[in-house]
Amino acid sequence: MEWFTNLDWFAQTFWIIALIGSLFFLIMLVATFIGGDIDADVDADVDFDVDGGGFHFFTIKNLIAFFTIFGWSGIAALDADFGKLATIAIATLCGIVMMLIMATMFYFVSKLNDSGTLNIQNAIGAIGEVYLTVGAERSRIGKVSVRIQGSLREMEALTDEDKDLATGTVVSVRDVTSNGILIIDRLTNK
Repeated sequence: MEWFTNLDWFAQTFWIIALIGSLFFLIMLVATFIGGDIDADVDADVDFDVDGGGFHFFTIKNLIAFFTIFGWSGIAALDADFGKLATIAIATLCGIVMMLIMATMFYFVSKLNDSGTLNIQNAIGAIGEVYLTVGAERSRIGKVSVRIQGSLREMEALTDEDKDLATGTVVSVRDVTSNGILIIDRLTNK
């Protein structure tokens, strides 16, 4: 601690900011890796949306990054013998640049999210195959394998055909009922 007490108040301030910022940064990093999320918007009035996507500039993560980079770049500027005003300007600029980088990075990462919600209406027009026999004229619910939103799904199905649709029959989805049952037709070669 002797080296710390030999520093002037200006250098001590940057060291304190850098060490506290780094401590919070490490806590945030560990929380991220173990599945925690400590991020929150500081004030909804200072956030702004880009195309409704949610480009958030003032968040806890960004403020932690600002103070961490502010402190360490201030120490580096002092070690390079910059004056006090230049040190504050360099540290502030570096902190703001870091906030912009993080906000941009989180914005683009959030665009990669997929809700995972199945929109059953996307099944209309899809081609599939009967998995369990579907009864003629909606007499018995069967099952079909059909690709919806990029993944193969097994869905319940009915048909208005006058003959049962046996396992292996190639079908197309004509409609979807209000409770999510597919209405299918035999696919015929035209």
